Amino acid sequence: MKNKDPEILVALVDNNGKITGYAEKMIAHRRGDLHLAFSLMIIRRKNNRVEYLLQRRALHKYHSGGLWANTCCSHPLPYENINDAAKRRVSEELGINESLNMSNIGQIQYRHQLDNNMIEHELDKILVAEVNSLSWQQNTDEVMEVCWWKEQDILQQLFNNPNIFAKWFSKVFDHTRRKISQQMVSV
Repeated sequence: MKNKDPEILVALVDNNGKITGYAEKMIAHRRGDLHLAFSLMIIRRKNNRVEYLLQRRALHKYHSGGLWANTCCSHPLPYENINDAAKRRVSEELGINESLNMSNIGQIQYRHQLDNNMIEHELDKILVAEVNSLSWQQNTDEVMEVCWWKEQDILQQLFNNPNIFAKWFSKVFDHTRRKISQQMVSV
């Protein structure tokens, strides 16, 4: 297990999202502290269908290595807003530096027991960015694979083979999919 960021702080929050303090990231994940996070999902529409840019986490990540997850997820640094955190991490993980028009589509909360004695207990702000085209260069310290997934393929794999995805992914995907559908109906 590789840990190159031992001093990163995460914001501890209550159930309403109010910051109650800070803890070192690894300690918060071992104790299962509720903390602030974000999940970015980059989408594109192709042939009247939605596709999602997913990443497969590097094998040596501190948890969930080798599993598919949303485009990018992480934690804001102290005094960093969610959009700035998402821009920073999508650049660090995927080399995407172009301006993304991100929309905050709400938040979800979950608690999952993970590998390596970690607990992912997050109040997760969900961001979506729609693009026509996009290029990336993944950082192999963070990501082992990146590709566009058709919505139907994700649904099929979640049903038939859910263990290829990070534990939180189905909730992030369901929330994103529902909000995108609502936006399409209201347009």
